[in-house]
Amino acid sequence: MTPKELERYASAITLSDMEVFIFPELMFSLVLANIMSPRIWKWRDDPWFAGLDGMKPYKRITRLKQYIMDHYAFNLDLDTWGLTQTEQEMARFSDFIAESTIAQSNALFGYEGDKYYFDIDIRTHFGLDKYGGNIIPYWKTETVEAMDAFVHRDNYTTGAGECVSLAALYAAALFIVVGIPLEDIYLMATPLHSQNFVLVKDGILTNNRRLVTKNMWCNGTALSAQARRALENERVTIVSHVSGHIHTLYDEVTMAPDAYERFTTKLTAFLKTRLSKEVLGNFLRQCPDIQKCFQIRWNRNGADCYIAADKAFAYENGSSYRVTDGTRARLLDDIDAENFECSPLESRIVLNDLEAFVASHNIDIDKTDDVAKLKAQFASSCLNAEVALESLIQFCHVKPQLPDYAAKASANGYAPLDISADMGRKAIIARVAALRDENPVADLSLYAYRDLTQISAMPYLKACTERNPVCIEALQELPEAALIQHIVALPSESIYDDMGRLAQPDEVWNFGRGDGLEKAVLLATVLFARTGAEIALDVYADKAEFTHRGTTTTFATTKGLSPQTWTWPLA
Repeated sequence: MTPKELERYASAITLSDMEVFIFPELMFSLVLANIMSPRIWKWRDDPWFAGLDGMKPYKRITRLKQYIMDHYAFNLDLDTWGLTQTEQEMARFSDFIAESTIAQSNALFGYEGDKYYFDIDIRTHFGLDKYGGNIIPYWKTETVEAMDAFVHRDNYTTGAGECVSLAALYAAALFIVVGIPLEDIYLMATPLHSQNFVLVKDGILTNNRRLVTKNMWCNGTALSAQARRALENERVTIVSHVSGHIHTLYDEVTMAPDAYERFTTKLTAFLKTRLSKEVLGNFLRQCPDIQKCFQIRWNRNGADCYIAADKAFAYENGSSYRVTDGTRARLLDDIDAENFECSPLESRIVLNDLEAFVASHNIDIDKTDDVAKLKAQFASSCLNAEVALESLIQFCHVKPQLPDYAAKASANGYAPLDISADMGRKAIIARVAALRDENPVADLSLYAYRDLTQISAMPYLKACTERNPVCIEALQELPEAALIQHIVALPSESIYDDMGRLAQPDEVWNFGRGDGLEKAVLLATVLFARTGAEIALDVYADKAEFTHRGTTTTFATTKGLSPQTWTWPLA
């Protein structure tokens, strides 16, 4: 391998967020690695999914959502995968992209997002403010095995993963368990978030562990507000698909043009909602500052009375009734009479009148004349009508900042994967392996899958040696003899079920277990970082012999690799 090739393949091993940003092929490679894993295929046998075949697609997807909610937590701490330095990572990527370009689009290298999204410094938000300005986290995108293994960490009772991990998990599970074709699943990455867009009905967004439908998109709840942030405030940097990808910063696109057109058309429609009185109310729910300029008229005992909108919305908390739908009467009837005023509140717009105007005028927010008419209804000394109207238009019609396909040059097409869940896991693995010379994503997926019987060992060893800081720091105080004894004593249990698949040293350390060969690589990583002395690891099908400074330690292994010798420093 050339140095550039080695860097790309090694990045498929570690799969950090910054590596996925630099090498966008890795996003779908992780999806394929999860599809090749036996883990998600076993979900099909879980009683939770009994009768799934008889359900409609959306019902099947909601069953999957609840399963993921029950079995995985969102994790984005700084301790799991450790820290690195900006200079160190930029040196790796300098042959691929300029630092100034990365800083414009990647949160780890200076991007701060829209001020609406972050009203605090981005480093404070991520907990990095206690470190020097050049310190950044190794947020590694976990395979499904690494996500499952969080159950072995203190303070975790389930699996866990960060947003890219959850997006890749969802994509693989939608394909395997729900039966959604890969052609209908698009993965999107913004500088600060990753989510999927699934072409079922009007479209579905995955947002970390949750789902957002078109109806939910404009319901004004905290969940929808959280889901909206990335697409409202950030440009979409990467869109990844079974046919290829498009990246805002790269000149070439590999995704099929019809696939991208389908995506943009469906997503644009998903993000646009016609203004109705219900949507108007949902907008107010999401904007507490604007609520203070509205009031609701209500007839109690034959007389009109008025209540501040912010007070009425506050009563939704803990109630199944809402201001914005057919249950308004029940909500307001449950509010004590002393909360109402007999006369209209000064300077506040009567929501009922604005709702009637919207309902009778069939307002189209994309028409200038309609917007002018609507603006007149927002007249109030309490409210900046221009700002309020702009916010309402944005609420109803989010215009995503997507990569411009027309501005890109089409790369040579990849050989299509042409896989379906009906093929079964083994046939899919065989198909992916057969395509590795014709499809770079398939090739990289075998490295993300980490089966050392199918890939070169050097990228794996490079990633282990250079990008596993947690174990090095945690074990730095142990004398060598005690270190060896401690690692040997770890439970001999790999987090990867299959022969040939190896965990990284930080995975072995974080989850407190590993096959003998994995433990030997952990030991090599820690001792080489400490001493820089030569290390030899002789690998056999059933054992690994670790030699350092004349001392040999033998580890039993069940990984079944062919005989080979790994040495440090890496050749």
